[in-house]
Order: sequence, then C-alpha cells, then structure tokens
Amino acid sequence: MEADREKLTAILKESRRIVFFGGAGVSTESGIPDFRSADGLWNEKLQIALTPEQLVSHTYFEKYPEDFFTFYREKLLYPKAKPNGCHRALAKLEKMGKLQAVVTQNIDGLHQAAGSETVYELHGSVLRNYCQQCGAFYGVQFILDTAPEVPHCPRCGGIVKPNVVLYEEPLNDQVIRDTVEAIGMADTLIIGGTSLVVYPAAGLIRYFQGKHLVLINMTETRADRLAELVIRAPIGEVMAAAVEKLSCET
Repeated sequence: MEADREKLTAILKESRRIVFFGGAGVSTESGIPDFRSADGLWNEKLQIALTPEQLVSHTYFEKYPEDFFTFYREKLLYPKAKPNGCHRALAKLEKMGKLQAVVTQNIDGLHQAAGSETVYELHGSVLRNYCQQCGAFYGVQFILDTAPEVPHCPRCGGIVKPNVVLYEEPLNDQVIRDTVEAIGMADTLIIGGTSLVVYPAAGLIRYFQGKHLVLINMTETRADRLAELVIRAPIGEVMAAAVEKLSCET
C-alpha cells in the first residue's frame, strides 16, 4: 500500500492537467451513504417494493410527489455533511495549478464547500431548486423547511423541483461538453469512489487519451484493467496523504 501511495504522489508531481472523476464513494467518508446500496423499499400506496432508482425517477416525481419528497429529504439531503480529506486534497491540487477540473456524479456540493472552483456536476445539485412554473430559485433549506409537504413556490404556487438529474432525465448538454473537453485534454485521470456502473456518466471516461489512469475504489471496477495504478483504500485517506506529501516535496 505504501508503494502505491508513493507512486500516486509521483504521478501527481509529474502531471500538469489532472482531472478527477468521482462518485458516491467520495462522499461516504463525509457521512453521506450511497442510496443505491439500499434494498428495495416497500411502498404502502402502491403495495409494491420499489428500488431507490425508481423512487428518484422523473415518473415517480410526477405521479407521487409526496412520496418522492419524503424519500428525497430522508435519503439525499445531508445539510450537516462536511468536506472530507478527498474534497480538501482536490481543492489544494487545484490551487497548486495541477488539477484542471473535478467531474462529480454527486449532488451534495461538498467539492465547492472545500474550495474547488471548476466542478462539473453531472447529476446537478441539491443546493439549487427551482419553481417549475415561474423559475424562482430556492436553496436547500427551503426544501427542508417545507417538510413534510411538497414544496410549493410562495410566489406562484408551482412545485419547486430540485435541480438534480432524476432517472429518466437527460444530463445537461453543456456540462457534458465541458466534461468531455476536460477529460480529453487531461494528462492524468483519477477515478475515485465509483464502480462505474451508472451510465451515461461512466461512459465519459472513454474520452481520456492521456498518460496516467488511476483508480481509487474499495471494490473492483470495469476500468481496473486499463489503469496504471489501482488502489483499494478509503479515498479520503489516500488523496489527503498523497497531496500532503506532494506539497512537502514541492
């Protein structure tokens, strides 16, 4: 393990255009669980077991907004969560001029909270919410304060929808273009905290043509065989140690 961390530090030292591609595992060390790991949940209204993916689908949001927001507030909102070692290390790498962008599948805003400036949020953010009728903006606290009701806009009465990409909804075109450009220009791509099973987001890594591909994840991924370095350890610890060592050497 120590040899792997030494190699990661050497890669960071050599690199000039790093892109980090992260998933739910980046935020689990901040106390935010991966909701996809949950079992099917019993829905009393429909008398069937639903997967977490079904509960955060566009169809479910439209048909059963009360149940949607009950699940959403309980499983996807963690207002007290703080950035962990990985978030802080990436922000530090950016300030050092080495990290060009963070591409995240997470919706918690912790990368920005840690200080990262160039963050491409593939699935949106719980911190942004908009009225579907008049477009008025509301922060995450508004969604929490309206519990247990469906949040309605005080201005026009429309339903306030989180600015997150629900299942059945497309990713944002501009975010995709920015992500493809960043990955395509990177000399190093670090993939962390994701098993690369959620598409189309996971397919974006195919645009990487650079020198170093690093995988940091607790379990096997489909990209392991392509990577120069694979590390099976908590990503917060790994990134924090590598960036700290790098800062001491430069």
